[in-house]
Amino acid sequence: MKTAEYWIEKLGLLPHPEGGYYKETYRADEDIDSASLPQRYKGGRSFGTAIYFLITSEAPSTFHRLLSDELWFFHAGDPLRVYGLRQGENLWKKDLGMSLENNQSLQAIISKNTWFAAEVLAPNSYTLISCTVHLGFDFRDFELAKRDELIAKFPQEPSLVERLTKE
Repeated sequence: MKTAEYWIEKLGLLPHPEGGYYKETYRADEDIDSASLPQRYKGGRSFGTAIYFLITSEAPSTFHRLLSDELWFFHAGDPLRVYGLRQGENLWKKDLGMSLENNQSLQAIISKNTWFAAEVLAPNSYTLISCTVHLGFDFRDFELAKRDELIAKFPQEPSLVERLTKE
């Protein structure tokens, strides 16, 4: 199996604010103007975007949310667990990996406005995925969770939120 460092170097990945490493690989060459979008968007958006995203055991994807839906696609490495929190719902979990017979999946769908995070299940390992965002990703639509606020919203999951937030 290749190492995380191999993928970081070969794919030209950079640190991501939520944790892990990424590189944008696609941005549609057409935009939708803000007048044609739901009010939650401030300004126009690309039709869609895609990135490579590598998460390590030491650098998980911390809780954050987007204004658009995001799809994750497993490529390489060890299995990854994605967690999602939405107001009025129970915590959901989705394992990404190659072992379909062990309830792993090759993709995960994260609905807009879901607080979500992910961690590699094996110690000293990594997971390489691709992510697509529809409408296209824009940092104006990205919000990192604040630990105390997220625990207040989801008091039934304090240890998970503590582990997968930065502040």
